[in-house]
Amino acid sequence: MAATEGQLPSTQITTEYLMSYVAPLDPPVPIDDSLLIVNVRPGGWVKGPKIDGQFVAPGADWLRIMPSGAMRLDVRGLIETDDGAHIYISYNGIIKSTPEVMERLNNGDVLTDRDIPYFIAAPTFQTASEQYGWLNDIQTINKMTEIQFGPEGYVKYDVFLVR
Repeated sequence: MAATEGQLPSTQITTEYLMSYVAPLDPPVPIDDSLLIVNVRPGGWVKGPKIDGQFVAPGADWLRIMPSGAMRLDVRGLIETDDGAHIYISYNGIIKSTPEVMERLNNGDVLTDRDIPYFIAAPTFQTASEQYGWLNDIQTINKMTEIQFGPEGYVKYDVFLVR
């Protein structure tokens, strides 16, 4: 076996746009220096070629702040589609930013993926709906495109199917 064989990929990953969504957020509740809990308020929107809806209660984000300053997402939410189906979404991910950018976020600034370039998560879905049952069988990734903390807080993601 050549030394380079183990260093080269033997497959390719591709992505396909699935949807975008905006989840309205309450201001973060600090538990201690290593944990914030952010409630997801009802509303917002979910839009994609095969899905339209909004977030309904319950939902929240448990945000762990690691010693390195990186943050680990643990998010659970509920989507209600425009045709009445319920879809559970859960994901873990990583946010890597600078203290200065996080201060801007905590001060209520609207930040984008240019401000926080590494804000990536891996959602999975669960539903009993026949129309949306295909979501049960896929892995997705999402990337934050906008976020704001404060009374009018929200997060916006683009979501991609991974193949």
